[in-house]
Amino acid sequence: MTDDLQVTPSLAIPRTELVYRASRAGGAGGQHVNTSSTRIELLWDFENSAAVDDAAKEMIRQKLTARMDAEGFLRVVAGNRRSQLQNRMAADERLAELVRGALHVAKTRKKTRPSRASKEARLSTKKKRSETKGNRRRADFD
Repeated sequence: MTDDLQVTPSLAIPRTELVYRASRAGGAGGQHVNTSSTRIELLWDFENSAAVDDAAKEMIRQKLTARMDAEGFLRVVAGNRRSQLQNRMAADERLAELVRGALHVAKTRKKTRPSRASKEARLSTKKKRSETKGNRRRADFD
């Protein structure tokens, strides 16, 4: 098994390109949270990565701008688990999920036209509805 972070079958990020930082996590947890650095911040410099081509870099840059810091690193934070190892694994999975989503290309929509039968069916239901509502009106006896 390789040591790379598998994102898609054709894309794997080398672990050497990933930078992990540990810090104290906030929130509930009692005394344990105050003494251990379990929060993980994962940084990936995708601009200088050999794993992705220029087109993929552009897609990542466009779709994940909000996740980038001032230096251009893609930043993911995980701190909701109790151990540093679990948070590290969660950060890895979150990064893979983000990159996978950014590289996904949606299918182009094909223009379609309603069929003649569907148009006629729509108009006939409108006409029936109009007649139903018209029958509810008070008849004019003048």
